[in-house]
Amino acid sequence: MTVPAAPQPAKTKETYAPGLMVRVRDELWLITNVTQSVDGYLLKVRGLSDYVRDTTASFYTAIDDVEVFDPAKVEVVADDSPGYRTTRLWLETTLRQTPVPLYQEELSVAEEMLMDPLDYQLTAVKKALSDDNLRPRVLIADAVGLGKTLEIGMILAELIRRGRGDRILVVTPKHIMEQFQQEMWSRFAIPLVRLDSAGIQRVRRILPASRNPFTYFSRVIVSMDTLKSPKYRAQLEKVRWDAVVMDEIHNATNVGTQNNELARTLAPTTEALLLASATPHNGDPESFKEILRLLDPTSVMPDGTIDKNAVNRLLIRRHRHSEEVANVVGEKWAVRKDPLNIPVEASAEENAVAGELESTWVHPESGQIPAQDRLFPWTLVKAFLSSPAALAETINNRLKRVPTSDTKQREALERLQKLNQAVTRQNSNKYAALINYLKEIGVGKGKATRAVVFSERVATLNWLQENLTKDLKMPQDSIAVMHGSLSDEEQMRLVDEFKREDSKLRVLVTGDVASEGVNLHTLCHHLIHYDIPWSLIRIQQRNGRVDRYGQTEQPQIAALLLDTKQGGYVGELHVLKKLIEREHEAHEVLGDVGSLIGKHSVAGEEDEIRRVIQNQVLFDDVVKTPEQLSEEEPLSESDLIDQFLAGFGFELDEDGNDISEENGTTYSASMPQSRGSLYSSEIEYLEDALSEAFHGAPEKELAANGVGYVRHQNQVAELTPPEDLRRRLDILPQDYLADRKVRERFQLATNTDIGNEVMRRARTGQDGSTWPKAHYLGPLHPVTDWATDRALASLSAGQITAINGDVPAPTVLLMATLTNKRGQVVSRAFVAVMDGMIPQDVPDPITWLRSIGLTEDAINPGTLELPENAHDLIAKSVQVATGQLQPMMAAARDHAHDRIGYWIQRANDWNAAKKDVTTTARVGRSASLIDEEKALIASLEPDRELIRPLVLILPQEA
Repeated sequence: MTVPAAPQPAKTKETYAPGLMVRVRDELWLITNVTQSVDGYLLKVRGLSDYVRDTTASFYTAIDDVEVFDPAKVEVVADDSPGYRTTRLWLETTLRQTPVPLYQEELSVAEEMLMDPLDYQLTAVKKALSDDNLRPRVLIADAVGLGKTLEIGMILAELIRRGRGDRILVVTPKHIMEQFQQEMWSRFAIPLVRLDSAGIQRVRRILPASRNPFTYFSRVIVSMDTLKSPKYRAQLEKVRWDAVVMDEIHNATNVGTQNNELARTLAPTTEALLLASATPHNGDPESFKEILRLLDPTSVMPDGTIDKNAVNRLLIRRHRHSEEVANVVGEKWAVRKDPLNIPVEASAEENAVAGELESTWVHPESGQIPAQDRLFPWTLVKAFLSSPAALAETINNRLKRVPTSDTKQREALERLQKLNQAVTRQNSNKYAALINYLKEIGVGKGKATRAVVFSERVATLNWLQENLTKDLKMPQDSIAVMHGSLSDEEQMRLVDEFKREDSKLRVLVTGDVASEGVNLHTLCHHLIHYDIPWSLIRIQQRNGRVDRYGQTEQPQIAALLLDTKQGGYVGELHVLKKLIEREHEAHEVLGDVGSLIGKHSVAGEEDEIRRVIQNQVLFDDVVKTPEQLSEEEPLSESDLIDQFLAGFGFELDEDGNDISEENGTTYSASMPQSRGSLYSSEIEYLEDALSEAFHGAPEKELAANGVGYVRHQNQVAELTPPEDLRRRLDILPQDYLADRKVRERFQLATNTDIGNEVMRRARTGQDGSTWPKAHYLGPLHPVTDWATDRALASLSAGQITAINGDVPAPTVLLMATLTNKRGQVVSRAFVAVMDGMIPQDVPDPITWLRSIGLTEDAINPGTLELPENAHDLIAKSVQVATGQLQPMMAAARDHAHDRIGYWIQRANDWNAAKKDVTTTARVGRSASLIDEEKALIASLEPDRELIRPLVLILPQEA
């Protein structure tokens, strides 16, 4: 290969776009991302010249002198590598590193990840990325168990492929941080730095006190509890993100709370906003409007009216029996067994407490309860139905607050306290029923069966753990308690332990902190409600921990129902048995329970059930049957959105939420995009890169360069990372680096069968950790990025290759991109120019390259000679391609202008409507957000075209 000539600076107007080469501070760099700043552009670059190779940097054009090199003025070199390996690598890598258009309909990488690419999940990804939205901002409200985390992972992967996912922030409840982090890395090769309490301490040790920690890492996962403090909010306001994910967003919709302040801080700082919740509808229209304003401030008009078309655009909602879901989950989601309601006849001591509650607190003959607080008797009832420990805690806390002068209430509490003290584990029939049931399903010393036991009260959790350990004669670490007061590290450790096959943990006794987001189904198929929430939503959330996609054994849900002599007021059979059964009926027919009571929040449902228990209303008047809500056919996503809005009292027309003709276009002016690869597998691509980088070295010579590599017969590859790769791996999850020691030896699963098997073993801890032993080699893998950077270093400085191929005359393949002012690719197209005169559109460059003979079986005779006019041929081809592509580029510009015009009109309509209403703080906040939206819209204007020659193909020699 010849020594590359020095590239020539461009003489035209400066153009900054991904893929261009620039000289900054006397070094050569490749632009990987462009962001418009106040007075220029922020360029993210990767080093090309020797001194900065394999490093990344950021430069502001307003500060640094940036010299751009004309991509059309390239040095053509003959490819003398075996099988044209250099050219295949160059073209494959160039196509991968050039972002696909922002609104390309076809998915590029989502279907190649380590997961089952289910149609309904792919539909959600396409909806999030659709050009119906100005930006990728959606609420993923799929029901429990459908895989919202996987949908988020696919969306993020596609954003990365589109050049829109460099900086990512994920905010979750603290107990699911590690689970989310594992899913993103293990399935999608998206590394997130976990800033839990220990992670933040590490960062503080590394950074000076004045440094903003959120600028140090580009991809971060952190808990909502950590971020909601004012200190971090102030730092977050100064940081921009490409994508922000907020899981369990229903915890951040109440205006005035710290969680809501956090959401309102983050929403304007990001282009893509992905909100997730299985229960986003809490019955309060203002809370739902708050979510919509976070996503798109124009979706709620100044007078508070919701744009129903915007809801259809911003909301993704399906459940187990939606037509999109029911046909594809199949055997990967075992049907749950009928609920097992276990009636428990109260003991004499339990009946004595129930009788006292009935006669003194709930239904006294005098009609006067000892306390002025009319709800306190029901607090006592719920505590009694939980455990004697919970009731003792409630009584003691109340006695501390009751003044000594209130003798009537103190005497009543002390009398109840004395009766409750007589209830012990030995005479509590409800506790005995739990022991019997656990033994019946196989829980015990030396046995493998696992169970999760739910209770609302922490006092009950601790009481159960202490007594179960004694009565089941199990080791101390086989029964654990989890609740919200534990540290984030401890909660994540318990969840991880419960999934591992080598763990001794058999019974997880947990509060409702584990009812949201946690996957407990890997090794557990038994769930027990020790006390029963007075809420269908909470019951469904709990059940979803073991009843979800990926559960291969039929889960059994059991509930312990205390039957007291008092009957309905204090016992559980009167109402709560029906509640358990109604939840199961709704799960079977509807897949969701939110509409049965119609309150759409745990607190709202508890209020209604309390009225039923008090005999103020009938159960069936409060809790609808599934038949009253269901239709003959499974509900589609559109039907579910109609039902969702109806819960707010909206009056829907016959078209429901269908997007109107005005804003429902599906037209796209993007060119047909290339799909597939020049390589049959990712491992072939990686091995070619290694061979090219180290000059075709066999394994011994690779080892001499500090790179040990071998692919075993089981298709697991092992790589010993050299120093430059180890530096790149520092951004991987710290637990993963420690558990798998990948800095010393990186194992790669080279196909999905191996990857799935390794994931299965990791999920159960069979290989010593819940992090996979061999990481799946997917299309975004950092090891491949490193290897291709090493391999193509010599070609990056302004060269393209020439090869022989099945063409009648010298032919140049070129790629054209249209970028907006933010440097994002709006459209991409390919053209082949023969003899510098005859253009041909190339809808799919991979297919075209294979058709001219650039395949795995290509033979390079090594006799290629460059024509003397090679440079002129390239220059003429660029000129011809420019003319050929003008109509397509013009169409792409027109489409972009139409979209921009539509969104400007929406903003103007909102501002016009604002004049007719009284300005409130909420309206003022939306107005400022819309001003920011208009500035964003201006930056999406198509700005620059770039045409790059990729390869010269010469006719085959005779």
